[in-house]
Amino acid sequence: MSSGGAGGDAARATGRIAPGVALAGLFALTGCGWSGGGWYGGGDAVPVAAPSPDSFSAPADAIPPLPEEGIDPRELRQFYSDVQRDLIATGRLRTDTAPSDAPYGVPELVRDFERVAFYNEYTNVDGELVHEESSYVLRRWAKPIRVAAMASPATPKDSARDRGNVAAYAQRLARLTGADMRMADDPSVNFLVLFMNSDERELFADQIRRRYPIFAPAIMNTMRDAPLDTFCITYSYEDPSDPALYDAVLILIRAEHPSLTRLSCVHEEMAQAMGLMNDSPEARPSLFSDSLEFALLTEHDEILLRMLYDPRLSPGMTAEEARPLLPDIARDAIAAEQRDGGAPAPAVN
Repeated sequence: MSSGGAGGDAARATGRIAPGVALAGLFALTGCGWSGGGWYGGGDAVPVAAPSPDSFSAPADAIPPLPEEGIDPRELRQFYSDVQRDLIATGRLRTDTAPSDAPYGVPELVRDFERVAFYNEYTNVDGELVHEESSYVLRRWAKPIRVAAMASPATPKDSARDRGNVAAYAQRLARLTGADMRMADDPSVNFLVLFMNSDERELFADQIRRRYPIFAPAIMNTMRDAPLDTFCITYSYEDPSDPALYDAVLILIRAEHPSLTRLSCVHEEMAQAMGLMNDSPEARPSLFSDSLEFALLTEHDEILLRMLYDPRLSPGMTAEEARPLLPDIARDAIAAEQRDGGAPAPAVN
């Protein structure tokens, strides 16, 4: 979709995040993990690794003037609707998943996989995330993934749709990766997706602290302070014993977004939280690009996820170790994608 403060190395971030996001306050707190890696902790535990937020922010040329914090919720919804309209009008947020104008083959898949799986897009420099790419090892899940979705009570129809989208997408990710991934509603939850509006941030933070203590106070404070131009954000927590393994994920999506933007956030953030942490300007057709050309997971991206969880690769591998294996892995992933019929047709409601 890292470290800092006590017990960490360099903060990792991925996806689409506005440059210069301050982390100093976050690093100072204890018990923590558009663009994730991270901290793990419960209660007042000392962080064993630091968080890397993975967030999705619209590019500057697509953003109307930012409204003031605390504005009327209807105005905020209109602002995000205008952003989505402008992105679509400029040829972005496409919903086709196998476009004829973006061909690719094994060489492109190998190139794109190496770039999104073995690099971090953002680096912690003196307490701030800056746009400075750095290499890292392969990361993915090994433990069971238990997913929950919490949605805004203010919009019950939208909330039911959002929870349904998360459940359906979790099934899709499980099929593509072979991971033990399913929905849950108990303390086993380690992959939490939140849809909430600005007025609900305090309420949600308190509820999460009570229901899911694995998600520690530092992340709750960050939720309260999320800027308006950060559309969705992911915090991924590393396993305390192995930084190449995931332990938990927290995803925040603004409920004020129109339906396509919310669904795009689900696809982008949940896919990157499986281990494809970086973006690449060359990846096409793909979600894993700052261009925002594609809104939803494409067949190209499904193949990358299949490659990530291929048993010939293992967490902690470097790009140099994996590179000789990748062409054969890509060919097998293409064959599996073709056998399964490719990405499903999108349903944006």
